[in-house]
Amino acid sequence: MLWETSNLDPEEGIRFRGLTIPECQQVLPTFSGRKGDGEPLLESLLWLLLTSEVPTKEQVDTLTAELHKRSELPAHVIPLLKNLPKDMHPMTQMSIGLNACQTQSEFAKAYANGVPKTDYHKYALEDILNVVAQLPEIAATIYRNVYFDGVVNKDDSLDYSGNFCRMLGYDNPSFDELMRLYLCIHTDHEGGNASAHTTHLVGSTLADPYLSYSAGLNALAGPLHGLANQEVLKWIQALSDKFAAEGKAINADTITECESIPSRRRD
Repeated sequence: MLWETSNLDPEEGIRFRGLTIPECQQVLPTFSGRKGDGEPLLESLLWLLLTSEVPTKEQVDTLTAELHKRSELPAHVIPLLKNLPKDMHPMTQMSIGLNACQTQSEFAKAYANGVPKTDYHKYALEDILNVVAQLPEIAATIYRNVYFDGVVNKDDSLDYSGNFCRMLGYDNPSFDELMRLYLCIHTDHEGGNASAHTTHLVGSTLADPYLSYSAGLNALAGPLHGLANQEVLKWIQALSDKFAAEGKAINADTITECESIPSRRRD
């Protein structure tokens, strides 16, 4: 279970290539271009994880442009997502959408053409970058289909996180910064959690990264893993509703009691 890219300590928290989250916030490039001024760009953390080196803003901008270039989905994917039932769970839809992109797997094509084992990693990396690039539009399309009008608008002048926010339908610099932080801290949580382990296990069969990552999504969808976020949110909302209802009842009782007191005493 050696895992070089991150280490999750129960006391200290997570380190990415040896850097804590506060240290990443100080040394990784931000949207403004000034280190320490805002949250790190997701692309900067991807660069750190892939190379173990802190990138320059110019390097990060190159990666941003590369991911935007790779982000176009196969023509059949959006119609497929739009035809899925709105009450189908979003994680099920996401797995279906990503599996549908597998038709353009560079690794699967190279393997079918007999590429030597020594070159497997080159085509796997191509697929991995494409998966990372395509996931935002898949997720945003599902979100917009389920909750809104299904329209997804992009803004490739922004970074990965900012563009994702526009696709979701949000245009707020503060929300952009929150998304940058949110995506960065979820990039890598060691290799032993269920979704990462599942991705590695399926990948070890030489299934391409599309199929492997989709398998990881299915593991992530379980209530003892990623679905726990949804369960916690439901619990918080139910608790909030309970307090609100009790508060209204208490206020109503208080008003009734006050009205029964002579005006002089109420004053």
